[in-house]
Amino acid sequence: MRGAVLYAPGDVRVEDRDDPRIVEPTDAIIRLSATCVCGSDLWPYRGIEATDGPSPMGHEYAGIVEEVGSQVTTIRPGQFVVGSFWASDNTCELCQAGYQSSCVQRVLMGTLGTQAELARVPLADGTLVATPDVPADDLVPSLLAASDVLGTGWFGAVAAQAGPGRTVAVVGDGAVGLLAVLAAKQLGAERIIAMSRHAPRQQLAREYGATDIVTERGDDGVAKIKDLTSGLGAHSVIEAVGTTESMLQAIRSTRPGGHVGFVGVAHGVELSVEELFFSAVHLHGGPAPVRRFLPELIELIWNRQINPGKVFDQTLPLEQAAEGYRAMDQRHAIKTLLRP
Repeated sequence: MRGAVLYAPGDVRVEDRDDPRIVEPTDAIIRLSATCVCGSDLWPYRGIEATDGPSPMGHEYAGIVEEVGSQVTTIRPGQFVVGSFWASDNTCELCQAGYQSSCVQRVLMGTLGTQAELARVPLADGTLVATPDVPADDLVPSLLAASDVLGTGWFGAVAAQAGPGRTVAVVGDGAVGLLAVLAAKQLGAERIIAMSRHAPRQQLAREYGATDIVTERGDDGVAKIKDLTSGLGAHSVIEAVGTTESMLQAIRSTRPGGHVGFVGVAHGVELSVEELFFSAVHLHGGPAPVRRFLPELIELIWNRQINPGKVFDQTLPLEQAAEGYRAMDQRHAIKTLLRP
């Protein structure tokens, strides 16, 4: 099969890889209908996150089941399925508590590489969720978004306790941040402030439910949020970047007693415990337990109540994955969908 492999920073190649096969009796093999480049893929692409030799890339996926292991009981060949970027058994105590991304048997799909024609999905019964039928082609991008960026933005909004009567601010205008705006709207937030400097992203944030746009960053961004909230700060802030600056902006934009949901993949973030102590805010986040939300998200998409697929503003053949990486790295695209 063909698949994307990162050889060194800035060097993504699509090449022949071995077809995946059933390794464990709980595995499934799927043929990808669509895959994509994630903002977190840019960390190794930019050399910020080290890689050890050529590495298969990709952790977002949706497609048709081709084969299942002998112990798979709920998924069958021919079904269209969506799965999380963490494979999980969905039966352990942590899974049952809603934290499938911390499953005791979890497998990171990025280590297997889903920017490819085929993928092996471990723990298929606990990881994959089937759609009611094979979807119309125009629904595939939104179903793919549920695999990570929609589920992650949704978890950020839930962790921040977005809901009726609350003002929500979103730090970060990538795909996760934009879909956190969508999630906050669906959860009933009264006011949603998107922090963005980029006109196309501002427009999409508005479409998804943002009531206000703040272009300032850092201390100026915090001051603007305070101005919009009678000097108090937002009730709920979703951090969707993963830097020290973005975390501090999120925490300082939150009113005492408010909630920060942080879902940006953290790299080199350092925070003052003393500042956290006196901020009196709640912090909750981490790798999103996307599997918790998949049934609800798939239903919303299937019934065309939400359209998260709009975050894909570039679609390329899998063979042009390197161009998709370049476009996202240079912020020429919000998110690139790849068609195998």
